[in-house]
Amino acid sequence: MTPAAITPSQVRTALLLRDEIALLDLRHEAAFAIRHPLFAANMAADRIALEAEMRLPRKDAPIVVYDAGEGLVSAAADRFAALGYSSVRMLEGGLQSWQAAGYELFQDVNSYAKAFGELVEHRRHTPSLAAEEVASLIARKANIRILDVRRFDEYATMNIPGSISVPGGELVLRAREAAPDPDTTIIVNCAGRTRSIIGTQSLINAGVANKVVALRNGTIGWTLAKQDLEHGAGRRGALGTSEQAKANASDVAYRAGVRHVGTEEARALASQTSRTLYRFDVRDAEEYAAGHIAGFRHYAGGQLVQEIDMAAPIRGARILLTDNLGVRADMTASWLAQMGWETYVLDDGYDGALEIGPPQVLPKPDPSHRYRRPYEGTDVSAATMQAYLDWEYGLVEQLRRDGTHGFFVI
Repeated sequence: MTPAAITPSQVRTALLLRDEIALLDLRHEAAFAIRHPLFAANMAADRIALEAEMRLPRKDAPIVVYDAGEGLVSAAADRFAALGYSSVRMLEGGLQSWQAAGYELFQDVNSYAKAFGELVEHRRHTPSLAAEEVASLIARKANIRILDVRRFDEYATMNIPGSISVPGGELVLRAREAAPDPDTTIIVNCAGRTRSIIGTQSLINAGVANKVVALRNGTIGWTLAKQDLEHGAGRRGALGTSEQAKANASDVAYRAGVRHVGTEEARALASQTSRTLYRFDVRDAEEYAAGHIAGFRHYAGGQLVQEIDMAAPIRGARILLTDNLGVRADMTASWLAQMGWETYVLDDGYDGALEIGPPQVLPKPDPSHRYRRPYEGTDVSAATMQAYLDWEYGLVEQLRRDGTHGFFVI
């Protein structure tokens, strides 16, 4: 089946107006990462049956599919139709027509989250230290604490010596336990730039007493500076219980325009079937497995901000977050709201019956089709890492040229 066509200018208008639209690139991730529109999400044609119902929960949501001339559109439209999706169109002329219209094409994966991170640093002048400066502080046994905000498996693969694992969504909740002395300087790192910028700014926004800085360019910058990495570490930050952290996170969410709702209001949101509602539990996987509110999918907060195009490919949809302690949901929601999402936090729901069981996880793609991130693993060339950083440095200007993002920074 060949679906009806929609022009690039009509898609761009929908993005500017924040109408609901899922702009889906049907190529494999490795090809998608070379070039794509800012708000395109990757859903390879041969993975539609695996991914669609988790990532596209409303069957009549507007979906626009495209390829770059590979002939994937008709078969993809048939797969969507077989699953009950009723509003699938194709981008007229494919990816080439988007470029021919003079619209921007972006590289890499999770591009708009990374562009947003660069915008945050640009507007807030998020403080950072070069790898050499941090290495000197470590050598002098200075009063510092290095917090690694990546997933724990990334941390265990390679980390800054002496650092502890505190995934990004947990930072405000765990920072006080990790650095109880207000004179301790907290250094936040990830693999590259985005998560360390967002993590550092999260702690600053939440008003922690400590001085907070990012490790500039993360483990990439550390490697390029010819510093040694540690491997196989298992140190994790302890869970904090600070009421002040909860109040501070709530204030940050309020300033970002996040709305809090109760159970009845959440039901009302879910009942509005003309709008897509994504529901995410942003705690860690173990907490989720032990008991979660029915209907909420697990997505740890720090990764949700980084991977929002994967988690919620329908741009313009609503997002409802839950977290029994509140802090993680509020901080995650504050960032999603600044990225242009209509975002809510559920205030209750944990005093009733909870579902027990592990998170639902999508099968991983064939490794041959996967884009190799320049910040993962230990065998990436220095030239590739530097090229990646150079690309990130240019994202603020590319956002300006593109003109569709609608981001703001509190």
